[in-house]
Amino acid sequence: MGRLNKLSLTIAHLYPNSMSTYGDRGNILVLQKRAMWRGINTRIVYSDIGDKFPKADLYFWGGGQDTQQVAVSKDVKGVNSKIIKRLVQNYVPFLLICGGYQLMGDYYQVGDKKISGVGALDVYTKAGSKRMIGNTVIKTKLFSTQDKNQIIIGFENHSGKTYLSNNLQPLGKVIKGYGNNGEDKTEGVLYKNTIGCYQHGPLLPKNPFIADWLLSKALEVKYNKKIPLTELEVDKEITSKARSVLI
Repeated sequence: MGRLNKLSLTIAHLYPNSMSTYGDRGNILVLQKRAMWRGINTRIVYSDIGDKFPKADLYFWGGGQDTQQVAVSKDVKGVNSKIIKRLVQNYVPFLLICGGYQLMGDYYQVGDKKISGVGALDVYTKAGSKRMIGNTVIKTKLFSTQDKNQIIIGFENHSGKTYLSNNLQPLGKVIKGYGNNGEDKTEGVLYKNTIGCYQHGPLLPKNPFIADWLLSKALEVKYNKKIPLTELEVDKEITSKARSVLI
């Protein structure tokens, strides 16, 4: 396969000890591996409660329980919140899963208690009485692929119900599962180069085209130009027929 030379990316895993459930760490491994296969040097940095916010080209923030989200919410206030907002507005890519997705919004309300979010995304979340759990199939048209109706497969497990403002575009339409709130048939959000969603599992091993989208956006922002990614041999083995069987 072709290789890109002298390129490098720093990938930050935010709150890996406090918020990383249902195999979320696998997303970091996929990003690192798919970059390495193309000859792109990667460095993984980790930042948790009390740590200085890391400088990186691509950020991942996974899920966690309500008690953990309260602690992380307190940690992310102030300087970190301002940094994150600026990064999002400057198109630095973020992948947010479940709790990370919720905390990037305005707030997460549990009963009478409101957990403050970063406010980088114009969304809010309320705790529901029903657990939304199971395999998911999401249809999206937001990624540059040969398939106009790209399918995202995953697994969700959440009671939080997230609602997007009218000016935000959801990641996709729910074909199977609950999605953002189990009501409006939307799942996730794509804002600038930030993806927020409820897709555990983890997401990227099942949907490598999203990993490549994140990598290409990170390279584009860092080097201020579009850098095409070479096709990987491993991807040629995944035919559309095989993918339909997975669904």
